[in-house]
Amino acid sequence: MKLSARNVIEGTITRIVKGPVSTEVTLRIAPRIEIVSVISTGSARTLKLRKGAKASAAIKSSSVMPGG
Repeated sequence: MKLSARNVIEGTITRIVKGPVSTEVTLRIAPRIEIVSVISTGSARTLKLRKGAKASAAIKSSSVMPGG
C-alpha cells in the first residue's frame, strides 16, 4: 500500500481497548515510548489487531499542537 504520510513508525501493539464505536490502540515504538491512537472499532476488526503483533503508525497532519 502506498501512503502519502511522511512519518511511518514501526512498533508492537501493547494494549487494545475496544469500545462499541472506537478502539484505543497503544503501540510501543521504543523502550518507554508509546503512541496511542483511536480508530473505529470496525477498522480494528478489519485489521485484525492483536496484542503483541507488529504494527505501523502512519502520522500525517497539517498541524501538531504539543502540550507540556
